[in-house]
Amino acid sequence: MADEHIATYLNDHLAGSVVAVELLEHLEEAHADNAIGRFVAELRADIEADRQELESFMDRLNVNRSLARRATAWLTEKVAELKLRVDDPSGGALRLLEALEAVEVGVEGKRALWTALAAAAEDAPDLRLLDYERLTQRAMEQHRRLEEVRLIAAKKALGAAR
Repeated sequence: MADEHIATYLNDHLAGSVVAVELLEHLEEAHADNAIGRFVAELRADIEADRQELESFMDRLNVNRSLARRATAWLTEKVAELKLRVDDPSGGALRLLEALEAVEVGVEGKRALWTALAAAAEDAPDLRLLDYERLTQRAMEQHRRLEEVRLIAAKKALGAAR
């Protein structure tokens, strides 16, 4: 049962990374000519590196990638992007705010992944393959950077005079 649980858990987080990367790609395109575009490009590269680390970990554990979960993640991102477009058809501050919040939730989920695996590795030597402290710190740094940009977006989206 534990092997099945780890496979499900890792595939769920892998699927979450698909959603985050896709959302960031949309933001990168929409803000290609400014600092936001550069920020999300760097963040996307970081998240893709984390995803590669997760995929390598899954390979070492012989965990197959779930095509159904990846397809569901892809579809979820398309629905999220549609929702963001409906909320803010101009592609302005509200769309940026909501997209950044969605990615921030994903980054926090990734931090939770690394801490959960670190805890489980205490009793499961086969999980002691990663530097969980480094990965957790990396997720916390990504969260910190996202929060700074998200709050600037919040001021623009929500703080304007009514």
